[in-house]
Amino acid sequence: MDSKGPSLYAPAASSVDISRSTEEDSLVDGPLISADALHSAIRREFQTVPTPCHAGLLSLLHVVYVVLSMCVAVLCVLELGQKEVCASILGNVRGDSVIVFGKVFLWFLVLLFTGCVQHHHSQARSRGYLRFYRQTQRLKHLPLIVYSLGNVLLLVVLAVQVSPTIQTYMLLSVLGLEFLVALPCLLYYTVQVMRFNREQAAPDVSQEEYSHTYSITSLPTETGFREGSSLEEVVEKQADLIEYLKQHNTLLSKRLINLTAQH
Repeated sequence: MDSKGPSLYAPAASSVDISRSTEEDSLVDGPLISADALHSAIRREFQTVPTPCHAGLLSLLHVVYVVLSMCVAVLCVLELGQKEVCASILGNVRGDSVIVFGKVFLWFLVLLFTGCVQHHHSQARSRGYLRFYRQTQRLKHLPLIVYSLGNVLLLVVLAVQVSPTIQTYMLLSVLGLEFLVALPCLLYYTVQVMRFNREQAAPDVSQEEYSHTYSITSLPTETGFREGSSLEEVVEKQADLIEYLKQHNTLLSKRLINLTAQH
């Protein structure tokens, strides 16, 4: 009985092996995707962040506003020029009111600029540039903070009960101080984004994979917790990385399906 037992199950095992080999042969005989085609399909072209143009335009508008405000303050408010010219240009509107209206309009432009910057930086974050997003996270909100503080100082100056001449000089001082602080912030932001666009680096995950592959002593990535790092910051980085990997895997699955259908 013992000698006949294995022989009874031998055909079943052989049939299983035959079916497996048939399935494997069918997979091997199917259309194969070359590594070059897969790499070219997965690789996406670098997309620049267009916000330096917006920052340059905002800086130019700020310079024009400060120059025009000084002209209006000197010629129309302090009345050091011809009153007829100011009256023909401004009409019944006071010169200091024109400066305040211009300041409100400039702040509204800064608000639009901040929203535009947030949109483009979020897109860069979704493409895997998490390090760039974090390096400019506070910098992109700094112009709006500076202009908002300028509005607060402007309201304080308008609320102070002093002579019109002193109030005008204080108003110009606030505008000058705001200009000296806001313009370097915009220029520094422009330099950082232009450097990012010029480098055209790969996403952070690809850079880490490349460094781990070709470096002799690979350093630990920023995903894990290290001494001296904030736990909240590490968790946030991990969440960003997981979100990017999900989007990357979804794109990769779609590209694989399309390439399989083409072959």
